[in-house]
Amino acid sequence: MRSSYRKARTFYLFVAPWVIGFVALTVFPLGYAFWLSLTDSDGLSPKTHFVGFENYVEIFNDPLTLSSLGKTGVFALITVPLSIFAGLLLAVLVNQPIRARGLYRALIYLPAVVPPVGAALTFRLIFDRDAGAANGILSTVGGNPITWLVDPNARYVLYALVLWGCGGSMIISLAGLQDIPRELLEAARVDGASPWKSFTRITVPLLSPVILFQVITGVIGSLQSFAPLLLSSGSLSGAGTVPQGNYMYMIHVFAQYFSASRFGYASAMLWMLFAVILLVTLLIIKVSARTVFYTVEPEGTK
Repeated sequence: MRSSYRKARTFYLFVAPWVIGFVALTVFPLGYAFWLSLTDSDGLSPKTHFVGFENYVEIFNDPLTLSSLGKTGVFALITVPLSIFAGLLLAVLVNQPIRARGLYRALIYLPAVVPPVGAALTFRLIFDRDAGAANGILSTVGGNPITWLVDPNARYVLYALVLWGCGGSMIISLAGLQDIPRELLEAARVDGASPWKSFTRITVPLLSPVILFQVITGVIGSLQSFAPLLLSSGSLSGAGTVPQGNYMYMIHVFAQYFSASRFGYASAMLWMLFAVILLVTLLIIKVSARTVFYTVEPEGTK
């Protein structure tokens, strides 16, 4: 009896730091954010009023909120497939038996480990109208300077920033390519299959779980994208300098928090984004059930 008590006490002592951290840094902030979403808190006044679900109702009646959510959806629809395709293409190239391919892999992957703040500010410097390298190259060939960081060009700079970091997708796709049995590809070649048919009939289906993983994580990341603010303003000074083409959902949340001091409404927006991400993720998993091929059958499908 005493031995079992001692073991239980030891167990709880070891897990206590994680439990305390989980409650203090996850459960409590989530609960507090949900409570804020039901109030008219401005983040400063000690007195707040309970407004129920008025903030959530306002989301569906706010044209700017719905517009920013729509722009975020378009951003995800464009950048996620482009990033996955670019990463897969690069993975196929660096998977070939070429010299110094380890160096090429490292160089392609390097942008993916650059902090998002540093990457956005670097692109801001490159595409600056007066002193940027992009306009400097244009001037050497006789071109006129372009205002890259304003509408309608700002969205293309943002897409370039996303594609610049596709090295992470390349590494994941490369791991998937190296997991494909060589015997299957050799058998297809012996049967007379062209490289394109081998790629589309063998490689892509066997990579489908990897592609599904990248789709889900890419959609989650793009729906939470905060890079447009850093890319456009160069600092966290405010969302007013962000071009309308890049004014996405998280930028609007930032504006509501720190410019309008509407902590309750902004918290409701974040919970709404969580619901959207959850629904989109479940939809992707449901739709992909017949198009994803697993080498090992998932549990519960028998």
